[in-house]
Amino acid sequence: MKMRRLAALIITVTIANTAFAQKSGNRIESFLTDSLDNDRQEILEQLANMPNIEIGKGVTFRPKNDSYEMTIRFRMQNMVGLYFNDRFTLTEAEAQVKRLRLRFDGYIFSPKFVYSIQLGFSSYDSEPIPNGNMNLIRDAIVYFVPNSSWNIGFGQTKVKANRARVNSSSALQFVDRSIVNSEFGGDRDFGFFGEYYYGDHDSFALAAKASVTLGEGRNWNNSDLTTGGFAYTGRLELYPFGRLHGKSEYIEGDLEYEETPKLMVGLGYTFNNGAQRIQGWKGSIINNGQTRDIGSYYADMVFKYRGFAMAADYLGRHLFNRQSAILPAGQHIYTGSGLNVQGSYLFDSKWELAVRNSTMFPDSEIQSAVGYSLWNQSTIGLTRYIIGHSLKVQLDVSYNHLENAPISPSDRWGIRFQVELGL
Repeated sequence: MKMRRLAALIITVTIANTAFAQKSGNRIESFLTDSLDNDRQEILEQLANMPNIEIGKGVTFRPKNDSYEMTIRFRMQNMVGLYFNDRFTLTEAEAQVKRLRLRFDGYIFSPKFVYSIQLGFSSYDSEPIPNGNMNLIRDAIVYFVPNSSWNIGFGQTKVKANRARVNSSSALQFVDRSIVNSEFGGDRDFGFFGEYYYGDHDSFALAAKASVTLGEGRNWNNSDLTTGGFAYTGRLELYPFGRLHGKSEYIEGDLEYEETPKLMVGLGYTFNNGAQRIQGWKGSIINNGQTRDIGSYYADMVFKYRGFAMAADYLGRHLFNRQSAILPAGQHIYTGSGLNVQGSYLFDSKWELAVRNSTMFPDSEIQSAVGYSLWNQSTIGLTRYIIGHSLKVQLDVSYNHLENAPISPSDRWGIRFQVELGL
């Protein structure tokens, strides 16, 4: 009897530990009823308390009393890049584990108390920040979620400032985010966060998000409030035709294949009082103990319909009180704006062709410091989705054009190849 029970349990576990098993419950129960009638209830109880494993959704543990839930995920991005000058001579080669991350999500005591932890282990993720602190921790936040309409968070996570930054790097349709987001987009920070949601997928909906954070970026820990202050961020999202399915306003490409047109329009603003770093949440420390009051503005949209997806982002940065963007010892704060537009079409839910055009417009005050009056980057990308964004292969080619540059730029062309794998 014990051998028979053990064999049945092994067979059942093997079936259950696949994504398909979630859809095969009736067949498993039928098997148990027909073959193991005496032990059916005991084995079903054991099966119900085993971890659920599904590609893209991690490994989930939940005890019998539902006192907690924990989902473990990992993902990696292996990338190689080749860069060429205007004569198409190879000038640089790049090969690295771009991202290697481990994530824990779930709730404790009650589904109203939600947590999220994410660690980054690649050199890109964990490089020490300018004040010397280590940079292993990306997210460490707990939320109180009283209902589906709103939540309050405390800890470190992404500031909900602009679409492109909140969009996970695992859910991109190019090898990486645009040059516009890299300069002007938000980042992670520590503080208090609040979100409110109204509406559903079938009618007008909106979301309002706000935060008060330290203002110096992730893992900074301490800020001198005698010379600076906090960062205050607000964002409003409108969904005229209802929410996108699968929260795909923050997933690039129309993998959900929206049957009706879906649109998200977002507006955001951040006031970073007395920022110590040249990009507010990112960048080097401003020399000589100086600070700047930095304002950042964000406008973006996402449209999806039957495999077609389009996104646009207009981002910018300015200073208050006529402060100069030129800093001591050759530093500067990049003031100005940037526009990013990208579109794509998904063929047969597997192959996607995408194009992107990104343009940087520096203010006249800093053009000599950055070395151009305009920077345009055009990119074409091809993605083969094997298991959605969880397992995919990507290739993109970019061409860079700089206007009024004092010398010809060394890198005008770039070709990048990347494999993304996540559980």
